[in-house]
Amino acid sequence: MSSLAARQPMLTEGPIARTLLTFALPILGSTVLQSLNGSVNAMWIGHYLGEAALTAVSNANLILFLLLGAVFGLSMACTILIGQSLGARNMLEAKRVVGTGVTFFVSVSVLVAIGGYFATPWMLAALNTPVDAQAFAVPYLRIIFVAVPSMYFYNFLMMTLRGAGDSRTPFLFMGLSVLLDIVFNPLLIFGVGPFPKLGIAGSATSTLIAQTVALFALLATLYVRKHFLRLTRAELGFLKPNLEILRALVFKGLPMGLQMIVISTSAMIMIHMVNSYGSKTTAAYGAATQLWTYVQMPAMAIGAAVSSMAAQNVGARLWDRVSRITRVGVLYNFVLSGALIAVIYVFNHGALNLFLPNDAEALTLAQHLNGIAVWSFMFFGVTFVLFGVVRSTGAVLPPLVILFISMWLIRPPFALALAPSLGADSIWWSFPLGSLASMLMAMGYYKWGGWRRAHMLSKPIETPEDKAAAAGQQAPTTGQGVPASAD
Repeated sequence: MSSLAARQPMLTEGPIARTLLTFALPILGSTVLQSLNGSVNAMWIGHYLGEAALTAVSNANLILFLLLGAVFGLSMACTILIGQSLGARNMLEAKRVVGTGVTFFVSVSVLVAIGGYFATPWMLAALNTPVDAQAFAVPYLRIIFVAVPSMYFYNFLMMTLRGAGDSRTPFLFMGLSVLLDIVFNPLLIFGVGPFPKLGIAGSATSTLIAQTVALFALLATLYVRKHFLRLTRAELGFLKPNLEILRALVFKGLPMGLQMIVISTSAMIMIHMVNSYGSKTTAAYGAATQLWTYVQMPAMAIGAAVSSMAAQNVGARLWDRVSRITRVGVLYNFVLSGALIAVIYVFNHGALNLFLPNDAEALTLAQHLNGIAVWSFMFFGVTFVLFGVVRSTGAVLPPLVILFISMWLIRPPFALALAPSLGADSIWWSFPLGSLASMLMAMGYYKWGGWRRAHMLSKPIETPEDKAAAAGQQAPTTGQGVPASAD
């Protein structure tokens, strides 16, 4: 048995509140690092390469977000499958998931990279990217597509580790990736020292270098430490895709990926409505959404942590712990999100002034809309925690339907219907209404829905304990909550 396996705590053991917080904080840290990286890259490009270059990156990032949104769902399905397998003490099933996942993500990423590279001009034209920005966007996006295999495989490994109960290692290597990206950005944009001057292509190249180096460093670390989920030479047969697992990755992963697309397309609809009220209102909304990005981070981190933790406990059939994980997750959401929201209310003017330094009218508008909408993100947080729990069993369609109803069928129609009487306030009030509706629907499904009977695989996992019980003997374990491995 590996030394890492011996140190790795299972999420089915120990005090729930402390375990969940310890697991969620590195996920939150990873999200903050990613946002920081994006902001630093945008600063270099916007300040030194001009508005056309920044517009190019914004359009390219829309395409990248859709690609990463889809792979997020597939990675999340892998996380849940691994969590359930380990919770059931079924190491063989966990390794099958890893092997199938490796083959699937490598294959898909190569196809996406090749197709995206050649289709880049067409995609940018479909987005109606300004002509002056296309000259920057084409080389930038093509290099990003070259980086897609590293991005996809790196993301898959990080989600695999989280499914195994380890969020600290992904955080450390996310830190390495962000540090490399930030360092190489100016060096490759401006051609400092021995580095070539690549302009906007340098920003994309720094991302390619950072992701690739971090990926190989993570792989090397897992093998040096003899991580219990690594595939040894004798286990390379697991790389042959298991059709049952492959079906689960696709049919359970795609609905989770579509949730991200529902959120992003809803945001596009809302910004279209906001634009109709003029540039001052759009600037105010843009400043507020900068703050909202950070307000949502704790809820999303807790939702991801709850999903991994609940998956292991579902696999172990510890339903009482699953219920307590839900309650603790909701409580943490109120504490962490509530604290951030309180800070924003206290420092509303100062926080928004960071993004609107010289525009008193837009600043006043931003304070007004923030006062109406920002508190509702606590509802959003409850929804994400409940979604994290129910999807841990394989119930992935109801959360997608709930999001679609609240973000497409409630929020935009409400804003349009009340626009003649409330003006732009109809948009701001649609946010609390949509968040409240999604929370109530999520609570209803959690309490009365059939999510506990859902499953990731069409055939239930036969655990070592089941086999041992049938044979009248105990299944061997390490005593650390991790099955003994022959590696």
